Amino acid sequence: MNAVDFEHFVARLADVSGEALMPFFRTALGAQDKSVGGAFDPVTEADRAAEVAMRRLIGAQFPGHGILGEEFGAQDMDAPYVWALDPIDGTKSFVSGLPVWGTLIGLLHNGRPCYGLMNQPFTRERFFGDGAASHWTGPAHRGQGTERRRLRTRACADVGEATLMTTSPLLIGEDRREAYRRVERAARLPRYGGDCYAYCALAAGHVDLVIEDGLQPYDIIALIPIVEGAGGVVTTWDGGDATRGGAIIAAGDPRAHEAAMQLLAKG
Repeated sequence: MNAVDFEHFVARLADVSGEALMPFFRTALGAQDKSVGGAFDPVTEADRAAEVAMRRLIGAQFPGHGILGEEFGAQDMDAPYVWALDPIDGTKSFVSGLPVWGTLIGLLHNGRPCYGLMNQPFTRERFFGDGAASHWTGPAHRGQGTERRRLRTRACADVGEATLMTTSPLLIGEDRREAYRRVERAARLPRYGGDCYAYCALAAGHVDLVIEDGLQPYDIIALIPIVEGAGGVVTTWDGGDATRGGAIIAAGDPRAHEAAMQLLAKG
């Protein structure tokens, strides 16, 4: 499969997941809680329907590929290519009727993220990248149809110049929360919410830092090639590989990344 055909296939995954999700968005949708006594973690019929649709397409097109999904777990994780699927990243926003959620579709090759796409079917936006370049497609600003643009992060020399995003400080472990607060206090503009959309806003040059904790691999794998393809950096808080999730920091400018990591480590 050449690059054009592959991009078309991933777009089809986004299409079928969006078709499964949109009938549920901003409706009287009930949400189950899968947290087992922890923080509220809703899972919906929409999540499951979207992941099933994507798994079927992948199984038909690439039967030798592995899949890691939020709703239905892992299969064939030792395969050279493994898909990472999060049908609704930002489920709390989804069930609240807020459009700051997205479907994450990532691909690992020999354990390394090589392609990622975030689909927001309500706003009809897609952010995607392969680590070397990243792009956005969405409604054209003038007239009908769609527009495609190259994504590039913006320059930000230090945390004091940065717009910082996190989904919620309450989602950061208590033992790490003060480290996060050091960065927040230093930042020019802290903002909450966004989930996967925050990383895409960073890739598009609107946000400078995203700091989160407790991420699963399927929460971040698709976003790494998007951020890196736009010129950004994604690591763990200690500068390690972000592929396995955990405590994650993303920055549009390596200088802001280094300055924020120093604040996180201070203590």
